[in-house]
Amino acid sequence: MKMMKQVQKGFTLIELMIVVAIIGILAAVALPAYQDYTVRAKVSELILAASSARTCVTEAYQSNGGSFPTTLASDCSIAQVGKVASASVGSGSIEVAAVSSAVGAALTVVMTPSATGGTLTWTCSGSGTNVTKYLPQSCRGV
Repeated sequence: MKMMKQVQKGFTLIELMIVVAIIGILAAVALPAYQDYTVRAKVSELILAASSARTCVTEAYQSNGGSFPTTLASDCSIAQVGKVASASVGSGSIEVAAVSSAVGAALTVVMTPSATGGTLTWTCSGSGTNVTKYLPQSCRGV
């Protein structure tokens, strides 16, 4: 009688433990990056909310002969819905504060115009916890 050798089928315990460890390491690296990505996307929504006021301020500046009218705050208002906790327009600058529970961080985005040759160019900045990490690249001033 011949003895047949049994062939191993499946994975050993150590091989499975190594795979689980690798997946755990990848998840530990990916989760914070994903959380930052989601906050960054929500901050982009704040800038989008401010863009309608930016268009309004630019039109008011050009139709008022190169100066900001005193009625900007009422004419160029931003609705406080969704992720926008508060918003104000004054002297051309636009400030939008986020609902920290909706965005994931307490921060404020400020868009400031500068007049050069009769046209406005906009710069944006922010304030709050690690705000430079969450602002779009064009707003970081880098």
